[in-house]
Amino acid sequence: MDRLLDHARVGPFHLRQPEIARLVIQALYDGESRFQRSHLHAFVVMPNHVHLLVTPSVPARKWLGPLKGFTAHDSNRILRRHAPFWQDESYDHLIRNDKEFTRVERYIEYNPVTAGLAASPEDFPWSSARGVSPSGLPPGFCPA
Repeated sequence: MDRLLDHARVGPFHLRQPEIARLVIQALYDGESRFQRSHLHAFVVMPNHVHLLVTPSVPARKWLGPLKGFTAHDSNRILRRHAPFWQDESYDHLIRNDKEFTRVERYIEYNPVTAGLAASPEDFPWSSARGVSPSGLPPGFCPA
């Protein structure tokens, strides 16, 4: 599935818009710091999907549902539309040990490289590998 998403040439790419990518990143940080719903370890906001590595503090319906609901509402406001934003389903996986944690973290942060969107994980602006700040802006990022 990831390969299809990473190399898709058609379909919605709303997350490519900096304002929406920043919104999603801010919501991820808020889920951790403001609402204490999860501990955020790694993330990447790709043009048409998001990868997260989190340790939840509450059941998924209490952190993922609000995250998807809030970001869908505000993204649709930005896009001036009323339509589904996220797919209904999501994929989760239990991390069983440190080795698997490191593998998943690396997979997430290298996703833009694998998809041909960046030369290195740090080059992709919407990733924990870049050291994106809670404002959703990479260090030194200057909007045009």
